[in-house]
Amino acid sequence: MSAPGDEAIELRVHGVSGASAETIVDHPIVVRVAGDRHAGFYRVREGLGRAGGATAGVVVEAYRWGALTAGVAVRTASMLLLLPFMLGNLAVWLRPTLADRFGLLGGLCRLLAGSLTVAFTLALVGVSMNLPGWQCVPYVECRQGRPYLSWLVALPMGPRLAVLALVPLLALRVFWAVGARSARAFEGFGAAPPQERLLESTGSLAAPGIWHDERMTSWLRQIHVGLGAGTVYVSLVVAVSHDRWNGIAVALLGLTGGLVLFCAALLLVTVSVRWAGPLRRLLWILVAVATVSSLGYAVFRREAPVVVGQMPGYEGAAAGLVTAQGLLLVLIAAVTLARQHARPAGQRALLRGLGTPLVAAMSVTVTSAYTTTLVFRTADQLDRGRIPDPIRPSPPALGPLEPPVAYWWAALAGLAALLVVTAAVALTLPAARRRRRAYARRVVERDYPDAPASAAPRLAAVRDTVARSFVTEELGPTLVAFFVVSSLGLATVALDLVGIGPTQLAARLNRRHDVLAVLTAYVTDVGIWIISLLVGVLWDLGTFWPRTVHPFAPPCYAARAVPELTRRVCALAAHGPVVISGHSHGSVLAAATVLHLPSETLPRIALLTHGSPLYRIYARLYPAYLGERVLCELGERIDWRWRNLWRDTDPIGAPIFGDPDLRPGVPREAATVDVRLRDPRGVTVEPTDTVPPAVERHWPYHTQPEYQEAVRLLVGRIRGRAP
Repeated sequence: MSAPGDEAIELRVHGVSGASAETIVDHPIVVRVAGDRHAGFYRVREGLGRAGGATAGVVVEAYRWGALTAGVAVRTASMLLLLPFMLGNLAVWLRPTLADRFGLLGGLCRLLAGSLTVAFTLALVGVSMNLPGWQCVPYVECRQGRPYLSWLVALPMGPRLAVLALVPLLALRVFWAVGARSARAFEGFGAAPPQERLLESTGSLAAPGIWHDERMTSWLRQIHVGLGAGTVYVSLVVAVSHDRWNGIAVALLGLTGGLVLFCAALLLVTVSVRWAGPLRRLLWILVAVATVSSLGYAVFRREAPVVVGQMPGYEGAAAGLVTAQGLLLVLIAAVTLARQHARPAGQRALLRGLGTPLVAAMSVTVTSAYTTTLVFRTADQLDRGRIPDPIRPSPPALGPLEPPVAYWWAALAGLAALLVVTAAVALTLPAARRRRRAYARRVVERDYPDAPASAAPRLAAVRDTVARSFVTEELGPTLVAFFVVSSLGLATVALDLVGIGPTQLAARLNRRHDVLAVLTAYVTDVGIWIISLLVGVLWDLGTFWPRTVHPFAPPCYAARAVPELTRRVCALAAHGPVVISGHSHGSVLAAATVLHLPSETLPRIALLTHGSPLYRIYARLYPAYLGERVLCELGERIDWRWRNLWRDTDPIGAPIFGDPDLRPGVPREAATVDVRLRDPRGVTVEPTDTVPPAVERHWPYHTQPEYQEAVRLLVGRIRGRAP
């Protein structure tokens, strides 16, 4: 029994699976002792026994934070629309090093994130002003039987487009509201430290203000709303002035275009807090003046004639945007490669160090998927079920209902990237299979040297499991291929500028226009949805990072979880030893918590990680923030009171330091951190059982005796009773 006031606590933090409190504590009856329904701390109800896997003399407490991600965002369909913004925000955190002179990489990533907002705004302009207002309403056959559109025919073209321009403006207001509400609910959990700059290169993971990003997010939100509004107003002014450019129209184009360029400049440069207030007021003045003048001009511009085809300027804007995104991706890749030399020698980087441009390209691809689906399905609906395309136009009486050809190129580029990745996976995995199976064979021979012949089938199953657990090590080149193909696909939009779209190109190669058009359309849709599903697995991992690039990204759950864990650990450590036990992604939250604990609390803290991706994924994917240097700093902060349990069968967890003799720069003390568990514990049926021991893989760890031994050792070290 521990002495009063010296109660040892094992604080368990789960991973991204969103486990229930009962599962984490491994007991059917628990009670919340702190926190709320979004994120809370739970213990077994008093008098009802101990938690599962508990160590004698240690009280188990669980931190359940799953509702901050999967419980709120993923289950809400509207939040899935924020996925491209989340990927755009994630890109900058994969930089190879913090060395970023003049903040160039951060500025380029913010500018690319702004282009995502413009892409969504242009798509909304397409489905409100271009397709219905410009292409559909003027034709009887298109508006027939559609009262929600037929009333617009009474309005001249200028007022009609002004009314329909309210749709993308309202969507921007909705994005604003969602972002502000999520910030109030999950971010800013604690007092923010003083800040000199709003848009600066993010510091280390131990920086005091890294989890207090609400002020920066608010500033970015205003810029993106101004950027989107400027896009709407430029489209409106060009459309209603296409036949007669007078002095007023030119001045309005300069004003609205200047608003877009002003917002882009604010994204590219860093802004000091001293200048943030005046710039914010100037931005809102520009938005207000542009709103009143653009909408007012369109309302009084009644004689604008209707031109068959796309709304003037719209197709060029869509093609120009995708071309600009391709150029930005090339610049981001070039800057990233230039920063590679600053990465510590010998540190192996996942994705060949190209994580930032890769995820940036992924964000553009998914944005193209979403916007293309929105525009094409709207055109298909207005065209009464016929797939619109430039080869087979709608009947003259109905009007040419067709999206810009740039959307065809963007969608097919995404599909091509998907097909190349699929082919690369099909080639890479078999090529590496021999190496993985050889390693698995050595593991099995070492762990079960005396296995009887009757256990051969079980041994084969274990070998296959070990070999499969290392598949993630082989995906780096595949994803780099995805980046290259995506960038080339975006570059082909230049063909659209000379009037060669994907279906026209196919038509020149084959006379069967109708078949090719239908095939292209349906294959494009398939590619769009498959790409969207593939990147959905990044949700919980992407929302770990603060929103320093795109303000419409899903809320950062770590902005609440890390300060909340820090506060709770400090309170518990005031009464006795605390072992922070992080499973899977929970080990990342635990590491971030230790980096933020005050120095007076650290002597009472120890760290237990299990199934941890800290080195296998995070140190190599985010070398600037959780690289080898940061992990060593983490161990030194707690005087190496750290154990990491891992299994060869675990596809996520892995050793963190391994053999320090093979890792230059890793201190000798790190040799005691990693503890390998044999899995399964045996390959034969034990006398008291009916089946062989199960292969545990990634879960659970707390049921193993090595886990309890690690907790006992760490508590003893905190109390000074163990070496």
